[in-house]
Amino acid sequence: MTAEHTRLAAALRELRAGAGLSLAALAERTTYSKSSWERYLNGKSLPPRQAVQELCRLANEPDGRLLALWEIAESHWSGRAATPAPEPAADESPRPHPQESTPPAGTGWRRLHRGRLLVVLASAYTVIVGGAAALLFLLLADSEAQEDGPPPASVPFSLAPECHGAACEGRDPMRLICGIGPETLASHRTATGAYVELRHSKKCGASWARTWGTAIGDRLDVTAGGPTHSVRIKNKDDAATFIYTEMTEVRRGSTVRACFRPASADGEQECIEARVGGAVTTTRPPT
Repeated sequence: MTAEHTRLAAALRELRAGAGLSLAALAERTTYSKSSWERYLNGKSLPPRQAVQELCRLANEPDGRLLALWEIAESHWSGRAATPAPEPAADESPRPHPQESTPPAGTGWRRLHRGRLLVVLASAYTVIVGGAAALLFLLLADSEAQEDGPPPASVPFSLAPECHGAACEGRDPMRLICGIGPETLASHRTATGAYVELRHSKKCGASWARTWGTAIGDRLDVTAGGPTHSVRIKNKDDAATFIYTEMTEVRRGSTVRACFRPASADGEQECIEARVGGAVTTTRPPT
């Protein structure tokens, strides 16, 4: 497996973990089987371009960066990125070997024509490979700039968060790269069987809530003493996966509160709270 393929597999694993998607969930919601996803995520085989796009869609993540990484990995996997043979220096024209016979008439023009064609192809190849290398450099600049040595083999590819604190207020945690490796402050199973979790990202200085096992019409709110951000389960696709709120700014010691409101008329609101920096809790609070 090439270094480019290793980075792609690690990025896909991080994206799946950040979205909270199991292999079974991926198999149910994409055109690829559970065993196929296991191979793609562990780097045993290169995923199709469509698989990368579908994972980004499920994680609500723009696919531009991962597709650029996939293009580089695929070019090495397929052999299209093989290094071309070096060309002779400009001041060194090829000389025939003393034992070689004089070429027949007309072959000189054919060789010149082929030589010009090779120069054109080599120039185009240099532009393509150079552009791909520059793009990979930009993708990895954030993670490499913070370390003197190479990153650990277990996490060869990293995406830096794109907001912090107040800049994250009311924004999507997955799109802003805050959903990679968050803490779970508290978790709770509601009377309807739905699950609720309070999530927190130290790097982003923000928290949000997520829910699953829901029904159409259920609603989830989150607040940390400031604005309240809400999300509603709109359709069966929402009910079949993780749904999360927008982020709210938090600091160490802040109290975050999430309230689940079932769609059923006889259902009652259930709320959980957690303090940032405190112990992780699993509760079934009173209404």
